[in-house]
Amino acid sequence: MSTKQGAHLAGRRKVNTAPEVLLRRAVHAAGGRFRLHRQLAKGCTPDFVMPGRHVAVFVDGCFWHGCPEHGRKTPWSGPNAELWAEKMYRNAERDRRSTELAEELGWHVVRVWECEVRDDPAGVASRVMTPAVRAE
Repeated sequence: MSTKQGAHLAGRRKVNTAPEVLLRRAVHAAGGRFRLHRQLAKGCTPDFVMPGRHVAVFVDGCFWHGCPEHGRKTPWSGPNAELWAEKMYRNAERDRRSTELAEELGWHVVRVWECEVRDDPAGVASRVMTPAVRAE
């Protein structure tokens, strides 16, 4: 059940968000080349992938994905509290599942928070370009 107070959430972007575009520009400026929204498997579509480096990048929004610093810290309240709690739980589960799927396919997954990108796009781009070596 939607409410008048939540109407502004209906038109939120899912792809090409401001932090995503900011990071892509920084990665491109650093010499990285990528493909956008390539589906790696059913239920796994990173924001962009770097095929040459086998890196899949997800830019997670602080609100929708529960950033430890900026995400919700109190239980949901109001007429749709249960709906919101379940929605956020499903988002976290989908994030875990998509990370697992990409890793099973041999991709190195880099997840970054929107706040990290806004604070230091070049630093995050550097991290994306030189991901930690996987422990095999």
